[in-house]
Amino acid sequence: MVKKFFVLIILVFFAVMLLPFAQDVTPFKELSQTATKYVKDGPDELGGANLVTSVIVTYRGLDTLGEVTVLFIATAGVGFFLRREDKRKEKKKRESSQILQSGSAFLFPLILMFGVYIFLHGHLSPGGGFQGGVVLASALVLLLLSRSATKINDTVLHLVESLSGASYIAIGVLGLVLVVGVGFLDTTILDLGEFGRLLSAGAIPLIYSFIGLKVGAELVGIIDNMRKDQS
Repeated sequence: MVKKFFVLIILVFFAVMLLPFAQDVTPFKELSQTATKYVKDGPDELGGANLVTSVIVTYRGLDTLGEVTVLFIATAGVGFFLRREDKRKEKKKRESSQILQSGSAFLFPLILMFGVYIFLHGHLSPGGGFQGGVVLASALVLLLLSRSATKINDTVLHLVESLSGASYIAIGVLGLVLVVGVGFLDTTILDLGEFGRLLSAGAIPLIYSFIGLKVGAELVGIIDNMRKDQS
């Protein structure tokens, strides 16, 4: 009871603290100079139907690289702090229900396919690498919940994470070294294609595919490390 009371006090404290910020929020009546530039020139310069994705991957691509780096550091930290010597004795693991096992067997490939769809079509519709990567990780979580004996191949997981991250950086560097490129993460190293098509927007679909694989692998790594620590 006392614990719940303190939790309530903390929630009220944060609500009072954030209330002035909420009251002072005023909607923008017009776009800023930077936003106007993105909206006006983004579709022609980048060829992406989803302007949000175009901005995240190109105009503020260095920020996106920083976000991926932060996630990698978090994954490495979890792996480091949960690492321990394997002194476990074999324990009889409790099996999940047959309903969960059958349901996961049906849903697992569908969720994987949906995750791939999200990051492949991020330049055309809402979605992208981060969202697709989370969906991929959720498919693995479902598999681990339904089949406790399932083991994740750490070598494959680390290989996917490393190669996808290195490929992301490589595409960014190509924008600096190729004649057609004008800067880091310049997506025009590939043809912009026809606006609104899957194969369009230059290297944006490729970049988001690598981001999706990297995010998915890192989240699965975090979950797998936590599972091993609890077993």
